Amino acid sequence: MKLSSKERAFLKKLAHNIDPVVRIGKDGVDEALSENIANAVKKRELIKVKILQNSEVELTRELSEEIAKKTKSTFVDSIGRVIILFKPNIKEGKLGKEFKEFKERSKKGKKWQEV
Repeated sequence: MKLSSKERAFLKKLAHNIDPVVRIGKDGVDEALSENIANAVKKRELIKVKILQNSEVELTRELSEEIAKKTKSTFVDSIGRVIILFKPNIKEGKLGKEFKEFKERSKKGKKWQEV
C-alpha cells in the first residue's frame, strides 16, 4: 500500500505514544523475527520495531521496506533506530477503521477544494 504524506503523518501521530513491541538484537533479522513482527503487526495493526545498539544491523530504508515486504505490512517511517509498520484490519481493528475514515475525509477535502 502506498501512503500519501498526509496518511503517513496521521499514522506517525497515532504511533507517537506506542512503545516498541519487537526489538532487533545482535542476531539481526531472521525468519523467526520476521514471523514475530508479522504476528504483532497483524494483531495490533500499528507497531514500532526498535534496533538495539548492540545490533550490527544498519537501519536503512531498504531494510525497513524489506521487513515490511516480508511481514506483508506497510512501512510508515523510521525515526532514529525505530521503524513504524502498519497493516490495517478494517473488519475487526480499531485503527484500520479510523485510518479508512481519515482517507475518506481527506478525499472529500480534495474534492471540495477542487470545486
